[in-house]
Amino acid sequence: MSTTSLLLAVLATSAFASVGTVQESVSGSLWENTGARGESWSGSDSGPGANVTPIGSPTVTFTVPNGALDFDSRDAGNGYTIGGWLASGGAAIVTGTGEAGNTMHNTIVTMSGTVSVTSGETFTVQQDDGLVLTIAGNIVLNNPGPHSPTGYTGTYNGPPGNEPFTLEYAEIDGAPAVLAINFPFTEIPEPRHMFAGALLLLVGARALRSLRKRQLV
Repeated sequence: MSTTSLLLAVLATSAFASVGTVQESVSGSLWENTGARGESWSGSDSGPGANVTPIGSPTVTFTVPNGALDFDSRDAGNGYTIGGWLASGGAAIVTGTGEAGNTMHNTIVTMSGTVSVTSGETFTVQQDDGLVLTIAGNIVLNNPGPHSPTGYTGTYNGPPGNEPFTLEYAEIDGAPAVLAINFPFTEIPEPRHMFAGALLLLVGARALRSLRKRQLV
């Protein structure tokens, strides 16, 4: 192998090795005081429901930067407040910070993101209360209704790859509020590492040009 080829190979390897990855963040929305049909709670409703489609704008939006979905109101003294419950899972409120002190009772939460899945993969969730998980349009978990913290397992039978997911969760029957699920989140290149790799390649390309010039002299 020539000196030029060897140097090019080393530079390329170093550049790609410098590209780190981070988990793609999850975005979420929360609706307060929801009734059986997802509207604001009123005395005319027969009772709160689980896994209903909320209407109107959410009162709180949030992100989970590290992708972990592990929320449990029992993990903090204020865990049954919106802010306490979100903080128990590492979430950051984006809009609606004024609602952080309100109760989690009668709330609906939706989350969405991307997971890296294979057909036949199983997912385990611990939930209190209702939950529906959809991946690539396939319902993987569908466990509505009020109940104490309970574990369920579902199987994904859709196409493999990086696929979008939607999770709907309802807290309707008093404390605790629990949502924990094992998820293979999609990893994306970390921007600062991408920049470092690109800079290394640029410097290497200039060094190669100088080397070739000296070889031609």
